Amino acid sequence: MVLGTGYLYIVGVKIAIQGEAGSFSHEAARQMVPGCTVVPCAASVDVFARVGSGAVSAAVIPIENSLAGSVSEHFDLLLSHPVYILREFRLRIAHALIAAPGIAFGQVKRVFSHPVALQQCRDFFREHPQIRAEPFYDTAGSVKHILHEKMSDAAAIAGVHAAGVFGGQVLRRGLEDDKRNFTRFFWIRRAAGARSLPNADKTSIAFTLKNLPGVLFRALSVFALRDIDLCKIESRPMRGRPWEYVFYVDYRRGSDQAAQNALRHLAEVAESVKLLGVYPAA
Repeated sequence: MVLGTGYLYIVGVKIAIQGEAGSFSHEAARQMVPGCTVVPCAASVDVFARVGSGAVSAAVIPIENSLAGSVSEHFDLLLSHPVYILREFRLRIAHALIAAPGIAFGQVKRVFSHPVALQQCRDFFREHPQIRAEPFYDTAGSVKHILHEKMSDAAAIAGVHAAGVFGGQVLRRGLEDDKRNFTRFFWIRRAAGARSLPNADKTSIAFTLKNLPGVLFRALSVFALRDIDLCKIESRPMRGRPWEYVFYVDYRRGSDQAAQNALRHLAEVAESVKLLGVYPAA
């Protein structure tokens, strides 16, 4: 292991991602853990299972996009699995239209991609109503699919890196609605033995509350009383408990005394609290 400029250079370490080689998760993993060996997984639950079993050292997962919002499934998996966030990273997302070599833009009637990527390119589909969006499990996987099936009327939306990986042809670039399109990624590993990096200054937690008047106000006041800046709060339905919710919160503080006191105070108010990670802010 070699320490780099803010990142760990670990040659050969196995990092799981959801999706194929050439996906944005692949690119994020390469930048967050240079020298790693990326292990593609078809489903997000497989990524977390590999981390939990020790089949891989860690994983890189998308958690939020600046246009499409949160990746809800990954919030649920963070809560239900014993993992810990080591770092966050923001990747600029630039979408390209990719087809098989020799296919012209006028031939394209269908475009495959991950549903989140399709949401980020809504202007493209409004401008070309003759082209139908087809949801697929992965951006790079959609490129692999149209090339493997030799589709003459289809293209895929993915990063240009995917075209190089699978031998596709880039027909259009910059399909995203907003050029300030970023995806936030987490680098996670098994919670057992995980330690925060020395410069950790941001924290993610999840907590549940009993259904009592004013309880959310009391929960959030533990941070306000200590001048701790909340930079994200989101609620998600709880599995098996209809109309009850878990709250996910990010705040700009590490593990100093005030932050530790806030968590202890929150535990007195909340039904449950899970520390998801303390890590350096992107």
